[in-house]
Amino acid sequence: MLATAGALTSAAALAGCGIFDDEPEPQPEPDPLQPLLDEALALAAAYDRAIAAQPDLSARLTPLAEDHRAHAAELAGLIGATLPSAVAAPSASVSATDGDTPAELRKAEQAGQKNAVAACRTAPRERAALVGSIAACRATHAEALR
Repeated sequence: MLATAGALTSAAALAGCGIFDDEPEPQPEPDPLQPLLDEALALAAAYDRAIAAQPDLSARLTPLAEDHRAHAAELAGLIGATLPSAVAAPSASVSATDGDTPAELRKAEQAGQKNAVAACRTAPRERAALVGSIAACRATHAEALR
């Protein structure tokens, strides 16, 4: 009788520890800086499309695109994300769209700067310096696109 009680107790303990649970583990919450990373990648891609459409703007826009790729790399390292392999260098098959003009890029930079400021306000101290630098850089980009 003691052996049976011990076996039932052991089985109950194993059932409670999750070994026999069929429910999958919940997905971890996305990092709060993931939207900032996604935005940096999108801005870099927009610059690449603008450069493809207007090669004469390459000297002006390439450094700005490179800044966004650097921001993406830093953010990815901070949050433990993996960047797409195409981020390191623009693709030769980048196609231009009508919205990738300097004026549209300026609007995107202004929106991105506001998003970065908002992220900086809520970021923990150890992340605030990077996020604040990104916000400042985006503000500078907007002015450079005037």
